[in-house]
Amino acid sequence: MTGFFEHQRLARRNSRVMVLLFALAVVAVVAALDLVLAALYLWANDADMRVPGELVLGGAVATAAVILVVSLVSVARLGEGGVAVARMVGARRVASDTRDPLERRLANVVEEMALASGVRVPGVYVLDGEGGINAFAAGWDVSSAVVAVTRGTLESLTRDELQGVIGHEFSHILNGDMRLNIRMIGVLAGIVFIGSIGEFVMRSVRGSREGKGAAGFFLAGLAIFVIGYVGLVFARLIKSAVSRQREFLADASSVQFTRNPEGIAGALDQIRASQAGALISGRYAEELSHMFFGQSVRMRLGALFDTHPPLDERIGRVHPRFDSASYRKTRSTEAARGAAAAQAHRAQPAGRRAGDIGYAWGRSAAESVLLVGSLDAGKVDYAARLLAALPEPLRACLRDAEGARAAIIALMLAPRETVMADQLQAMQAAGLGELGERARAASALTQPLAPAFRLPVIDLALPAVKSAPSQAKQELLGALEVVIHADRRVSLHEFVVLSLLRHQLAPGGKGGGDANRKISRLKTEAATLLTLVKAASGHAEVSGAPTLEAAAAALEALKALAPLEKALLVEQLFAAVTADGTIRVGEAELLRLVGAVLDCPLPPLLDDLSALS
Repeated sequence: MTGFFEHQRLARRNSRVMVLLFALAVVAVVAALDLVLAALYLWANDADMRVPGELVLGGAVATAAVILVVSLVSVARLGEGGVAVARMVGARRVASDTRDPLERRLANVVEEMALASGVRVPGVYVLDGEGGINAFAAGWDVSSAVVAVTRGTLESLTRDELQGVIGHEFSHILNGDMRLNIRMIGVLAGIVFIGSIGEFVMRSVRGSREGKGAAGFFLAGLAIFVIGYVGLVFARLIKSAVSRQREFLADASSVQFTRNPEGIAGALDQIRASQAGALISGRYAEELSHMFFGQSVRMRLGALFDTHPPLDERIGRVHPRFDSASYRKTRSTEAARGAAAAQAHRAQPAGRRAGDIGYAWGRSAAESVLLVGSLDAGKVDYAARLLAALPEPLRACLRDAEGARAAIIALMLAPRETVMADQLQAMQAAGLGELGERARAASALTQPLAPAFRLPVIDLALPAVKSAPSQAKQELLGALEVVIHADRRVSLHEFVVLSLLRHQLAPGGKGGGDANRKISRLKTEAATLLTLVKAASGHAEVSGAPTLEAAAAALEALKALAPLEKALLVEQLFAAVTADGTIRVGEAELLRLVGAVLDCPLPPLLDDLSALS
């Protein structure tokens, strides 16, 4: 098995290896500090050369406890994942309805790549005070990621170059690098704290007149300071070795995703040409150095501690024939590119409702699994056309929190006026009349859309909804339940949409333990989901389908499958849906919705715009 699931498995394995290596660094720090304690004891007592065992043991336990507690606190502080990391570095969230043309361009690029890869649209952030060209992606999983760029990135790069950078960051999202990155922040914090203790001790006794005792404590503080930063040096070595290989992989994935090696090569060349380079001036630049697109800090000992390969080597790998002088001379202006792109988008037709037509499916179930988390330039082109096909009033609606909530509910309103009236009356009875009226108005924009637009509309609405207050999110979930149950029947599609929204809007972070369950232990849950999908696809009797309550419990349990076990489940889902050698638009979108709930991002399966009209 290769692709998304294999990368996820390797990332989890690397996470365990990194924890082991950092644990060895902690052991070394603990042993060194015990030596300092022993030396301090002998210095103070002028006695025999035997050091009490309880002193050594107590020192070891205390040191390990300090590192562990500080690391755990640091990781807990980042429990919200990408949002917490962005907040920590002082990044500003880009409003969904921003009128800044550079921010709008960034948001559009992120939206295109999210829709093309099947990833939920990440929150978009800008580091306003940073003039260097840099970016990072952060989060616990593919569903909770954020993408942040510096102001220098927005102002210095063309759209193609920006797309290359964002493609690189999406590779980190899909390859499972982000969880490891956040854990590295936590472990580093514990080791750095030891050095901080030594610095505190030195400052406390500086200028003291207590003679030998003060001198001893000062020397002990100096030794602790040195030991703490020696531990940090080894941690940086480990971090750098792993980060460099991941940067090469992300660069290559960006080219695969955009089908334009000049985009990312040009962005790297702009870093090389810029006076500010990729440097970050904030206080967390070193702590987050392994997460950035480019080398964010200058290391005093040079390439040994660099978290990124040299720019020349990165450019040479993605574009061996790249000529910097020629590229800079012919580099198109962003205004010309933007005008051409806008003209091309205006030429696209608006989407409208279509029948659920069957399309021949030429892939086996095993081959279909490779689509999960795939990066395909053709899908990016399709996503751009799909976005252009959305009516502009609907796009504007999705950029506002209230409009986005109304649009999501409108997707669940029945096309029949009598049934819709019952749904809106149920919302009125539940005290949600105002939101119901907005949903009724939005339904004029959503009702004409083909089924293939439903998940993209939800994805485009999520960033604005996620930025809303908690009460507004809970109100949305309550309204969806009322609308879905108003006609006394819940379709599998409605149930999965509700499950997805619950998953996406759940309070708190997703920093829990790694998923590691085996499908052999969840046979009943897997069978429940498969039976429902077969029933929805017409390959099984609906009367034999389990209840949706059972499906809810099954989906929740199946989220805990290990990566390669999820691959087996997805293979079975594809086999169920394509048993007749075809796949319908509704079936394709149902698979994508189920994949979204299970954190298995599926790109558009039918990328022919004729399916949308």
